[in-house]
Amino acid sequence: MRIKRITDTLGTKVYTDSGDFFGEVEELNLQENRIVGWRIKVGGKIMSLIGGAKGVIIPHHFVKAISDILIINKSAIPSHDSDVENLSEDLA
Repeated sequence: MRIKRITDTLGTKVYTDSGDFFGEVEELNLQENRIVGWRIKVGGKIMSLIGGAKGVIIPHHFVKAISDILIINKSAIPSHDSDVENLSEDLA
C-alpha cells in the first residue's frame, strides 16, 4: 500500500461509484488532524444537478477510495428526482 501526502490529492479527479465524472479536489477540510470533508470543484453533467454551484463539500464518510482518482458514493450528490419529489411535497 502506498501512502499519499495530503497535498498529493489536490487536483485529483473525482468520480462517483457508478463511474460518472464529478470534478476535481480543490481543498481538504481538516479537524484535529483528520480529514472531515473534501471541497470539490464540480465539472461535467453533475453541475446541472447542483444548481450551477462551482463546488461542493463532500463529507469524508462518503469517500470510498483514494488513489490516482477519488471515488465517492453516489448518494453524496443530490439527484434530480429527489429534488423534484421534495419540491412536490413542499407545494402540497
